[in-house]
Amino acid sequence: MSLRNPTLRYAALGIAAAAIMVLALAPLGSAIVEGWSKRDIELRSRLVFRSIRDQVAAGLAATPWLDLGPFFERLTEDERILGLGFCTETGELRYATRQFPKSITCGSLKRSKVDTFATVPDGGRRIHVSIFPIIAGPVSGHLLVLHDLAFVEERANEARYYTMLSVIGVAAGLGLLALAMVLALQRSWVRTVRAAVADARTGGGVTESTPSIDSPLGRELHGLLGELRVERTYADGIHVEWSPKTLHRLLVEELPNAEVLVVSNREPYIHNRTDDGISLQTPASGLVSALEPVMRATGGTWIAHGSGSADRDTVDRNDKVAVPPADPTYMLRRVWLSDEEQDGYYYGLANEGLWPLCHIAFVRPTFREEDWRQYKLVNERFADAVVQEADRDDPIVLVQDYHFALLPRMIRRRLPRATVITFWHIPWPNAETISICPWREEIIDGLLGSTILGFHTRFHCNNFLEAADRFMESRIDREHGSVTLAGHETMVRAYPISIEWPPAALAHQPPVDECREAVKRRFGLPAQARIAVGVERFDYTKGILDRLHAVDDLLIRHPEWKGRFVYLQAASPTRSKLGAYSALQAETVRLAEEVNARHGSADYKPIVLSIRHHEPTEVFEIFRAADICIVSSLHDGMNLVAKEFVAARDDNQGVLVLSGFAGASRELSEALIVNPYDTRSMGAMMDAALRMPAAEQRERMRLMRDLVRQRNVYRWAAQMLLDAARLRKRAGILAGAAV
Repeated sequence: MSLRNPTLRYAALGIAAAAIMVLALAPLGSAIVEGWSKRDIELRSRLVFRSIRDQVAAGLAATPWLDLGPFFERLTEDERILGLGFCTETGELRYATRQFPKSITCGSLKRSKVDTFATVPDGGRRIHVSIFPIIAGPVSGHLLVLHDLAFVEERANEARYYTMLSVIGVAAGLGLLALAMVLALQRSWVRTVRAAVADARTGGGVTESTPSIDSPLGRELHGLLGELRVERTYADGIHVEWSPKTLHRLLVEELPNAEVLVVSNREPYIHNRTDDGISLQTPASGLVSALEPVMRATGGTWIAHGSGSADRDTVDRNDKVAVPPADPTYMLRRVWLSDEEQDGYYYGLANEGLWPLCHIAFVRPTFREEDWRQYKLVNERFADAVVQEADRDDPIVLVQDYHFALLPRMIRRRLPRATVITFWHIPWPNAETISICPWREEIIDGLLGSTILGFHTRFHCNNFLEAADRFMESRIDREHGSVTLAGHETMVRAYPISIEWPPAALAHQPPVDECREAVKRRFGLPAQARIAVGVERFDYTKGILDRLHAVDDLLIRHPEWKGRFVYLQAASPTRSKLGAYSALQAETVRLAEEVNARHGSADYKPIVLSIRHHEPTEVFEIFRAADICIVSSLHDGMNLVAKEFVAARDDNQGVLVLSGFAGASRELSEALIVNPYDTRSMGAMMDAALRMPAAEQRERMRLMRDLVRQRNVYRWAAQMLLDAARLRKRAGILAGAAV
């Protein structure tokens, strides 16, 4: 039988191609599996280390030392872990499990101040060794986690076998499919498809060779190419330099003619009366820091409470003012609240009830019926404002934070076609905790009026799904992350918030050395002092008191830092009408004076407090002057201060000490992660930060800066807007199909 027959020729070529692919891909599959397996081992080792780090450190720091051998033996009951050991800094293998190979010694391993991994031979087998540094007060060393790599070879053999079967199957299937297409399609259609793909690659438009959009293949091809362009441009945020321009282009292409409204309690610009006239203030708020750059990029209207003493003097007859003042790009609509409304809605339910409830900060939440009544009335007021400002019946409304839990449902009733994206900027606690709130069902129902409900982390999303499942007669789709209530589906998504990149406050900053000298002069710091800083509002969730106790512990255990170390706390007064906040400020001042009296002198104070509002440019100058930035939140949704410090350090120096209870710790893993409730551990981490070599600082900071640059606030907004665009398109398709 001759191979001149096209069918036989294609079959022979297919068999040959399959054979070549098998020979080429089988070793590659083995190598990939081996690489995956090693990464899996390293990940497992890190998880083991992180889960036992505190117990090991406590055992090492105990007097006398605790015998960690039995503890290590229990851990090796895991079938994958071969052995555990601990090497002291002097190279002594102090603890080791029974199965620990004698050929592996502390002297044979390369140890450093960062996690390292090695593969060493042991007879006829290979051992993977994970080496983790541990500092426990005066004792330090390295924890060794050993895995036998025998199972990797078994996986590689299986991979070769299944790769061969898969490639053969795929090649056969593709061969049959290709043959069917060759026999079915005409040359003209092939030329048409090729021309259309070429036009898409070059960014060209419709040509004579492009199939008509009225034909079935034409509609399919046009739609597919459009989706590919969108995915290539936006979906892979890692390869897109997100900026106001990129975000604006996304809106034009994905949400053409869309109207964007933002609703928040805090306004981005506040006008106050002073002796010199009217002054403009930018509030110290993570919410404003995140959203204001987005509104500059998208335009639209921002609806907020007008709280400034001169706010009424600066609006037009519709209570609106164009902002930013120097270069207006969007409108600010102010809503006026009476003192009674402010006391009940803001100070009462929002900040004496929901704030401590969601932060689990061990401050008892207070719930009053009158506060709840005012909260509902104010949410109604803002819903009316949204309807008044909306120029169409399907706006995109970005509802911000815990002040407006009822607003999404109210907007949904008034504007059924609106796309409501609600972002909850604080943590969402578990169902047991949220059950404390007397109006939990009403709050959850209000939030489920949203099209999309966003939280900082997947953990908070899961907590909300759990609460909805427990308290509402709803359908929970955990696979897709959605809640359906009364026929309306709400998507529940994690959108880690971030900051603008590059930060505007960084634009005209002098070099780091000049910033350091300026900060030292302004606050009267010693010339040779190493500077640690904290920047936040006076809020009991931020762990300010715990931070001062850690400074005290540092100077007690390491007196060599006296006179050479200063902690500068820049704190803005906030919610001073509430007793918990004013008491915190008073206690901070008292504790700072106590620590200064114990460790300071006539010309040296280890703790310097700056209690006032700090403008963004001043905050960034402080960040650039610092050797360490300490973020010790007791509980935080994200905490943008951590990301702002990273963004400020274009010299790739400085150390971020970050609470593990802040959402930012999920992203900024190169920071020194601390437990703010553990005073001794946090003091030890400050000492480690002060002693960290410049090269290690540079490597850690470079990785964190890359992450903040890539995952900036424009990407945060784009993720929500892209999801909104997809849902709007899907709704349009379903509406068209129904007709």
